[in-house]
Amino acid sequence: MGFADYGYGGNRARWRLLALWITGTHFSVSSGVGFLALFGVSVQTGVIMLEYINQLRARRYSIEDAAVEGAVLRLRPIMMTMLVATLGLLPAALSHAIGSDSQRPFAIVIVGGLIAALIMSVFLLPTLYVWVAGDHDVLPASEEGSRWRARGLGVIG
Repeated sequence: MGFADYGYGGNRARWRLLALWITGTHFSVSSGVGFLALFGVSVQTGVIMLEYINQLRARRYSIEDAAVEGAVLRLRPIMMTMLVATLGLLPAALSHAIGSDSQRPFAIVIVGGLIAALIMSVFLLPTLYVWVAGDHDVLPASEEGSRWRARGLGVIG
């Protein structure tokens, strides 16, 4: 029994990442490492986005305004993070030279996943936040209020 018998090769591979499927690349150890790296970057991006939206809500923005403003203001940092990694790994993803067989799956997973993560974190995450968030959520203290309390002056407003 080979890999094809277990559903890892040929036409039986149903659960591959879309980028691997499009390029016809099989799942390997290096693409698995790419999944781990991609997972870490995506979670970090999502946490940063949600934290910023929560900070805006602590400053008395409405849920919808905070989600839109957070997505717009975090677009550039998220896009820069994604584009640096994507453009850096694009030559490895497109390479067919000697020795590229071990690096290409890693690069394909990262490039394809980061493009999808960019779209999801900028459009899908704020939309889901608006659906899930409520008016009675526990939010972090506003930075402005923290500075006033640290000086012993109380919160204005």
